[in-house]
Amino acid sequence: MLLTWGLYPRGCAVNFVRWIAGLAAASELIAAVPVLHVRVPMRDGVTLCTNVFLPSTTSRFPAILMRTPYGKGGRPGAYGFLASRGYAIVLQDVRGRYHSGGTFRSIDQEGPDGDDTIKWIARQKWCNGNVGMAGASYAGMAQWKAAEMNNPNLKAIFPIFAGSDEYLDRYYSPGGALRLGHRLLWMAGSFRARDFTGGSFNRYVQHLPLRTADRAATGQQLAFFQRALDHPTYDAYWRAIRSRDSLTKIRTPAFSVGGWYDNYVQGDLEAFSVLGKTGRHWLVVGPWAHDMSAKFEATDFGPQSVLAVRKLQLEWFEHWLKPHPHGAKSAFAQPPLRVFVMGANQWRDAREWPLEHSQEVPFYLSSGGHANSIEGDGVLADRPAWRPAFDAYVYDPRKPVPTLGGAVCCNPKVFPWGPMDQRPVEARDDVLVYTTPELDEDVEATGPVRVVLFVSTSAPDTDFTAKLVDAGPDGYARNLTDGILRLRYRESIGRPASAIPGEVYQISIDAGVTGHVFKTGHRIRLEISSSNFPRFDRNLNTGRGAADDTQIHSAVQRIYHGRRYPSRLILPVVPAAAERAGPAPHRLPTRCAIQR
Repeated sequence: MLLTWGLYPRGCAVNFVRWIAGLAAASELIAAVPVLHVRVPMRDGVTLCTNVFLPSTTSRFPAILMRTPYGKGGRPGAYGFLASRGYAIVLQDVRGRYHSGGTFRSIDQEGPDGDDTIKWIARQKWCNGNVGMAGASYAGMAQWKAAEMNNPNLKAIFPIFAGSDEYLDRYYSPGGALRLGHRLLWMAGSFRARDFTGGSFNRYVQHLPLRTADRAATGQQLAFFQRALDHPTYDAYWRAIRSRDSLTKIRTPAFSVGGWYDNYVQGDLEAFSVLGKTGRHWLVVGPWAHDMSAKFEATDFGPQSVLAVRKLQLEWFEHWLKPHPHGAKSAFAQPPLRVFVMGANQWRDAREWPLEHSQEVPFYLSSGGHANSIEGDGVLADRPAWRPAFDAYVYDPRKPVPTLGGAVCCNPKVFPWGPMDQRPVEARDDVLVYTTPELDEDVEATGPVRVVLFVSTSAPDTDFTAKLVDAGPDGYARNLTDGILRLRYRESIGRPASAIPGEVYQISIDAGVTGHVFKTGHRIRLEISSSNFPRFDRNLNTGRGAADDTQIHSAVQRIYHGRRYPSRLILPVVPAAAERAGPAPHRLPTRCAIQR
């Protein structure tokens, strides 16, 4: 069977909130034979509660397994359409959740438990021995952990919005700051103690110390959160449970789905950069947040941005879990990567990540020393200014720069996500704003975004943030991607080192990934500050451990630029097809004749 990248009307879009919660509209229900609350034994004697839905009781079928911490429910839900196509559907509460036994330990438990469950399925009289896995978010992460076990009965997985690393995707940023809002909101929604009324999101994200923020959000102490706080650096604890190091060992074919405004997209692309070369991994990245069907308030990427996930899943599992006649077309015929390029609102096919023809193009920070706010004189230029200069601001953790959209998770009514107008942030004096002149031609930036800064601080430790923005002719400032670096991790997230106040350091901020065309007449903008809260926890500027600190100090921050200190934004610019074919290097089409 030929695997196709189908794009269909919005009615085919899947509501992933319902997927995760195990809910379904009545139209999704099918006549399947239910076998409810089966106790599946694990290797340590714990049993996990499992529901099975069979197309009939007279045949043997391939099976689709979904393992969730959010409650398996009593119906096949969004997977009912697969049962109607001849698949057994197996839904399971993971260890320590709902009707399953044992203690929940977060993702590190899902490899062995998934492996044991797959072995059990393969032994059942209704199974033909072929098992696939499906599911989004945590249920996607559980697929990667099971695939690490290389169970021969696991023939294919289909993780959606899953990422590939526990430290870098789910707890900490590549720059070492805690993903505070995401973690606490997730815990408050899933692990709230019985009869706990709790406080609002705005209250518990501001709670200090972080050590007891789990109690502020859920009414109880959570062991997995405490372990994460005990290991703020990328140490042996995280390496033991990370999936990214094990990717090359995985033999199970995987089809992943990610979104530019999803918290896990960077991990999805990192996994593809490793596995895409093996011929066993496909990935599609669209202009979505953690719920693919969610609409953004002021941005519409058009009907072409909608993906027919169910059709794609069916084709994937049909190819890997069912026999095909000799000579059937291979799913490998298509390029394994498809990304949606925002701005142009078109899909781009590729075989590698980063894209082969992308070019790292620098945009140098420049000002007269007053880049503070959108009213300042900050410029992104084609070359460093001759004279050295710096811009300064005061970072006060008591009044952090608020998060406005972006790749956050998981309830947009509480913690808004996606593209939003950044002008309220850009009005602040503690936000430095650097902007190009208007573009004479379209400029596509698809790939990893990086920001190199020369900085100093009055504190022994602090944070620096970077945000890439598309500034439209009408003034609307749309966020594309962002990042943060905790200064103690300037050398490595595994080797923290205190800063010397007043010392100038060169740092590199991983500002995430994007696929976007800055259209003619638009401007490329970079925001620099020291907080993006509550997307990331506040650095209290004391230099002490973040988990137990309660003292708050302000810090004076400086960003240096000029020939001696060439601070710069580095974009992955994709030249037009004709320019890629020719020998001449690509020149960016701006009125300031940007030079690489």
